[in-house]
Amino acid sequence: MNLSRSITQSKALLLAATLIAPITHSADLTVSIENLTRGIYFTPLAVAAHPDGTSLFGLGEAASAEIQAMAEGGDISGAGAILDSIGATQANNPAGGLLTPGASTTATLNTDGTSNTLLTVIGMMLPTNDGFVALNSQMIPTEPGTYTYYAKAYDAGTEANDEVRGSGAPGEAGFPVPPPLEAEIGTGGTGLTNSAEGFIHIHRGNLGDTDSTGGMTDIDSTQHRWLNPIAKITVTVN
Repeated sequence: MNLSRSITQSKALLLAATLIAPITHSADLTVSIENLTRGIYFTPLAVAAHPDGTSLFGLGEAASAEIQAMAEGGDISGAGAILDSIGATQANNPAGGLLTPGASTTATLNTDGTSNTLLTVIGMMLPTNDGFVALNSQMIPTEPGTYTYYAKAYDAGTEANDEVRGSGAPGEAGFPVPPPLEAEIGTGGTGLTNSAEGFIHIHRGNLGDTDSTGGMTDIDSTQHRWLNPIAKITVTVN
């Protein structure tokens, strides 16, 4: 028996097996999300680690029905189903409801034995017609430590930004007004002349006005405007 040849063949087989085997990612993550706005609320957030090459949305692309439901009505169930179908590790709705201005919430993810190397955080912004906050497919660091990212506001492009109150259901004008916003949102707005853009883009921001019982919008321009970024996301890799 040629021992040298046997060792060489064994090394080659081991290398081949390594190349063929799926790449796994192992990490315990703590994900803290802080709302940096003056008067914008975040609806329940989807927080997930998912495989390389996957994402829930792309800038300049038309929004899926699942992203539309999230951006117009705060429904993350469709996004969660997509993430589940690709084997994502999820810790959704860590705040247990709305994340109020200035507040923080924390989610934990364990990616042990998975190929989930990207982090996504996404949720609707209120009051907006189809605005959402997102950290989109951020590469998860492999070295233990604490890392900080800043999330922007996006527009799903699925609904006209008329800035008037309504049900917020997909395909309908208006945004939902949960109890915390009742005292802040006006009435009688005629609506801004606008149309859905048809693609996902950086949000222009609310325009609003200062007429609480009329004007063109129901949004208070002194409270509900913002500049990017709108959320601070701190990721601790253990």
